[in-house]
Parts: sequence; structure tokens; C-alpha cells
Amino acid sequence: MTRHQWREDNGDEVRFWRANYHGGRFELYTKEKEADSWRKLSPPTKEEWQALRDVLWKKYQRKRVAWNLVAKVDKMLGKVNEGPPQ
Repeated sequence: MTRHQWREDNGDEVRFWRANYHGGRFELYTKEKEADSWRKLSPPTKEEWQALRDVLWKKYQRKRVAWNLVAKVDKMLGKVNEGPPQ
């Protein structure tokens, strides 16, 4: 299982995000700073998938994640991929 975490700071609110990749699928979770437990997003919105895609793209550019994970999220978003950029 791989786990990807990030946070968004909207000025007055901090929200934490987590995406677990296991068994060929992603599960997205979120929680607010004051919350104790993670809330599973079922089903995640297109904006939440796009946020995960942005995080994976940045990790791919730093060679911290494989291209197939970025391509998998692109497929969920309906984007066409020819392969990793050269």
C-alpha cells in the first residue's frame, strides 16, 4: 500500500487529505485540523480527484512516484494519456 498525504490552507481553515493506493484502487480520506479521525470520501468528487492528480504529478516530477499512478488518475478524470512526458 502506498499513501499520499497533503494539506490545504484556506486562510481560516486547514484541511488534511490522504489517498491510499492498494489493490489497484485509490481511497481518499479527509479531516480538519481539529478532528481526530479521517472521513472516507465515497465517492470522491472530480475536484478531489484533480487535487490528488496534482499531488501525484508533483511527486512524479521529483521521481517520487511511478507514472502509472498519474495515468490511473488521469483515466478516472477522463484524460487521454500517450505515456510519460520525455
